[in-house]
Amino acid sequence: MSDVAPADLWSLDPAITFLNHGSFGACPRAILESQSRWRARLEAHPVRFMVDELEPLLDDAAARVCAFMRCDPADFAFVPNATAGVNAILRSLDFQPGDELLANNHEYNACLNALRFVAERDGARVVVADIPCPVTGPDDIVDALIAHVTDHTKLALVSHVTSPTALIFPIERIVRELAQRGVDTLVDGAHGPGMIDLDIDGIGAAYYTGNFHKWTCAPKGAGFVHVRRDRQAAIRPAIISHGANSPRQDRSRFRLEFDWTGTADPTAYLCVPEAIEYVGKLHPDGWPGIRDVCAKRVRRGREVICEALHPFGAGVPTGPDTMAGLIASLTLPDSPETEPPKSSLYTDPMQTRLYREQHIEAPFVPWPCMPSRLLRLSAHLYNRPEEYEKLAGALGEAFE
Repeated sequence: MSDVAPADLWSLDPAITFLNHGSFGACPRAILESQSRWRARLEAHPVRFMVDELEPLLDDAAARVCAFMRCDPADFAFVPNATAGVNAILRSLDFQPGDELLANNHEYNACLNALRFVAERDGARVVVADIPCPVTGPDDIVDALIAHVTDHTKLALVSHVTSPTALIFPIERIVRELAQRGVDTLVDGAHGPGMIDLDIDGIGAAYYTGNFHKWTCAPKGAGFVHVRRDRQAAIRPAIISHGANSPRQDRSRFRLEFDWTGTADPTAYLCVPEAIEYVGKLHPDGWPGIRDVCAKRVRRGREVICEALHPFGAGVPTGPDTMAGLIASLTLPDSPETEPPKSSLYTDPMQTRLYREQHIEAPFVPWPCMPSRLLRLSAHLYNRPEEYEKLAGALGEAFE
C-alpha cells in the first residue's frame, strides 16, 4: 500500500493542486455515498427515523468516536462544528464586570469574536497574550500565557492546533498550569481529531471542542463538544429545544439538550465513525501511519518552499518541526497589492492570483495584519511531494 492514497478516492477537482485540506477538509466518495444512504433511510420514514431510531444511532456513533478520542460518551455531544461548540460553551457561562478572559494572538478569529461577544455582554475584559512568532518551543507559549494570568482570570481560550500559525500547542501542560491557578480552559480543538492522537480525558480541560470534517474526513457539519462532568450543569446548547424540560430520568440533561436541538440533518454525525475507520485503513499502519507520513510530507513541503522564498527575505517557519502536525506555516514576503475583500475568510490577492493562473489552492493568512502574512500548507494522503514543488516554483516566479 502506497503512502499516497489515490486522489480519486476523494471528489476533489483533479485540475486543482489542493494544498488546503486544513480549511474545510475533503470527504472521500465512499463516505459521501454512505451519507446518501443514511439520508435515504431518513427520508423513507422521517418520523420513525427521528423519533425511534436517531437516539440509539447517535449513541452508537458517539461510543465509537469517543473510543477513538479516549473520552466518555456521557461527556460528549455532536454539534455542527467547533465554532458552534465554542459559542455554546461561552454563551452558557456568566462573567462579572472586571473578570478577565485570556486568549492569545495565535487564536482563530471566529472564536476570538465569540469571546469578545460574551465579554462585552457581561462587562468582562479579553486579555490577549502576545506569543512571539516564530515560536522557538513550547516554553514560549506557556510562559506568555501564564504571565497574563491574574486573580481576575476566569477562563482561557486556547487552540490545540493554531489555525494561522499551524502550531501544536502543549495543551496538556497549558491546561495543568492554568488549573493550578484556578483557571478553566476552553480548548479549540478544531484541528485535533485525526491530526493528533487525542486523549481528551487525559488532557483534562473543562471544555474541548473539535471538528470531524477536517482530518478525519467526515462530511461537513460534524463537530463535537466535550464538557467535563463537573462543568456540565452550566452548559446549554446554543438552541434550546425539547430537552430543556424533558421529564426523562434515563439520560442526562446535557445529552437530552445537545442531542436534540430541532429538526436538522444528522447524517454527517452518523458518518463520523465510518470516516475514521475508512480513512484509517488507507495506510497499512492506520492512523499512526497517516500522521507520520503526512507530517513528514508537509514539513518537507515547507522546506522546499522556504528555500524558494529565502532570496526574498521570507520563508521562515512559524515554529520548529516538533510543533508541526499535518499543517505547517511559513512567512511570505510583504506585498503592496491590495484589492477589496471578496470574502470574510480569504482576501489576499496573491492567493487569488495563484489559483487563477496556476490552479493552486493554498491559504495566505494575515499575520498579524496585512501586509504581513503567512502561507499555510496542508498534507493528507492524497497529496503528493511534487505538488509542493509546483507551489514553490509558482511563488518564486510570483515574487521575482
